[in-house]
Amino acid sequence: MSIVTDTYHLFIRALKKLVRNPILLFFSLFQPIIFLVLFTQLFSKFATAGGLFPPGVTYLEYATPGILLQNGFSSALQSGTSIVDELNSGMLQKMLVTPVNRSAILLGRLVTDAFRVVVQSSIILVLAYALGFNVATGAGGIAVMLIVIAFFGLAWSGISLAIGLRTRSAETVFGIGGFMTFPLLFMSTALVPAAVMPTWMSDVSSVNPISFAVNAVRDMSIPNWFVAGDIVSAFVVIAAIAIITLGATLYLFRKVVK
Repeated sequence: MSIVTDTYHLFIRALKKLVRNPILLFFSLFQPIIFLVLFTQLFSKFATAGGLFPPGVTYLEYATPGILLQNGFSSALQSGTSIVDELNSGMLQKMLVTPVNRSAILLGRLVTDAFRVVVQSSIILVLAYALGFNVATGAGGIAVMLIVIAFFGLAWSGISLAIGLRTRSAETVFGIGGFMTFPLLFMSTALVPAAVMPTWMSDVSSVNPISFAVNAVRDMSIPNWFVAGDIVSAFVVIAAIAIITLGATLYLFRKVVK
């Protein structure tokens, strides 16, 4: 069987598991929805502060791209826990005695993760629209937003996969993932502009990969905010993360499948 066919079948297998246990999708969405519904309302008057946002831009419009990115990289943590479950249950070892392409085992997991992030992001966008959010660039802008978020989540999932393959512990994946998630989120432009941050946090934000990705997503949603260089920078940063994290994942995965 070809790698494409094997990847497709493994993707369908993972998708069926998700459909049979939709509660996993709900828990992944719980935190971003709380941020969307409560956080944006709590700080709704933040956008009225002079000079921080363009006239007419609400805090919901500013923060929603950041919440979408938060969902992307927090959902990526499930990649590591899933591979740990397959290792500890013996399912991965069973797959290794079949004629399935070894690379397809990893690719199927990554494609599933990217698809899940797109579905979750779409749900968040629908809820955001119900609250008054809008995408200034229309359907094309939504497509670009979802592509950036999916690829960012895909690159980020390499971290949790590498941790899962190395430690074989779901608790360790969640522990390290949680330790990284919130500092990176709050030291980025996801929820507040760099101008309101302390100097040292603003400096961190300027090199924070989340800032690059969220700026590209925000360019698609807020009128007159678009900067072409943000899109290019985002994909360069995402590609660099992917090379490092997925390279480490591939190295550790090859050790497991030997």
